[in-house]
Amino acid sequence: MVLSNIGVLARLGVLLLLGATGCGGGGSGSSGNSVGTVTNGGDQSGGTVYSTSNTYCDLSELSYNNDESVNANSDFTWTCNIQNRVLSANGIPNHEVGTFPNTNNPNTISVQNIAKTFTVNPSAISTDGTSAQVVAYALNGIKFDPGTAGRCNNSGVCSLAGGSGAWNIEALGHDTFDFGDDMNHAHVQPTGAYHYHGMPERYLTKLGKGEAMTFVAWSLDGFPVYARYGYSAAGDANSVIKVLTSSWRLKSSGDIGRPSTKSHDSSPISLGAFTQDYEYIANLGDLDKCNGRVGVTPEFLGGIYYYVITDSFPYAPRCLIGSFAR
Repeated sequence: MVLSNIGVLARLGVLLLLGATGCGGGGSGSSGNSVGTVTNGGDQSGGTVYSTSNTYCDLSELSYNNDESVNANSDFTWTCNIQNRVLSANGIPNHEVGTFPNTNNPNTISVQNIAKTFTVNPSAISTDGTSAQVVAYALNGIKFDPGTAGRCNNSGVCSLAGGSGAWNIEALGHDTFDFGDDMNHAHVQPTGAYHYHGMPERYLTKLGKGEAMTFVAWSLDGFPVYARYGYSAAGDANSVIKVLTSSWRLKSSGDIGRPSTKSHDSSPISLGAFTQDYEYIANLGDLDKCNGRVGVTPEFLGGIYYYVITDSFPYAPRCLIGSFAR
C-alpha cells in the first residue's frame, strides 16, 4: 500500500486494514501479531486516533537467561482489553548482556515488578511533544530510559549519580563520562533495573529481522517503536529499506556558561557530553523532534505514527506526542 500524502491519514474517516484479525494464540513465546486499524476523531485533540488493539496483544515468554551477569528467568506477558494494553514483566533481559557489576556500574541485575498499562487507542495531542524520562518498554519488558541522573554545574563539578548542576550528562555519544553501559547501550540502575539508553543490539539479534523494519517496543503513549530501519518513502511499503536518521545534530559550540573542563582534574568535557550540546533542526533527517514520523510499517499497513531508536542522538525519544502516565 502506498500513501502518496501521509497527511491524508488525519482526514480519513475509518480505514480498516486488509487482513486485520483478532489476537493470536497464547502460550510461551506466542505473538498474536496482526495489522492494526486507524480511525479518525473522538479524542480531545480532534486528531487521528490509531487503534493498535490487533497487534501483539497476546505475547508472552518465560525463558532462562544463563548469561553470567543474569542467571535468572526472563518473564513477560502482554495482553489487551478494549481500552488498554497491559504489560507484566520481571525486568530480566532475554538476551546477552555485558558484565555487571563493572568498574563504572557497580549494580547487579535483579528481578523487578513491572506492571504497566498503555492505551490501545493512541492519538497525538502535541506536535512538540511532552518530555519524558522512561519513554517505552521493549517487547521483552525492558524499559527505554535514555537520559541519566548525571549533572555538572557551571564550574565543572560533576556527578554521575545526580548533582545540583544544570548540565545534563548523556550516557552515549562521547568518552568524557563512562556509565558502564554494555553492547546493548544499556546498564543497571541501583535498584537492579537493567534498561536501554539506545540501540539494544543483542535484542535485535535475538529478534532476527536483519535489515528490516523491526518492532521493538510500545511507547508510554501507546505508539509503536521501531529500531534503526524504515522505508525510504514513509508511505510506501514497497520502497527500499534505509537506516533512519534523526533531525538532531551536535552544535558547533557549547552554550554560554557550559563547563569545558572537569573541576577535579581539568580534563576536557567534550562537545556531546551534555544533552544541551544538541539542537533540533526540522527536516534535517527522517524524523521529528520526538524521533518519530507517520508512515506505513509491516504491522500497520495503513500507516501510523511511530517512534524510532536511532544510532545517533537522541538514540531513543526524549518526548512523546500523546498522553501518558508518568
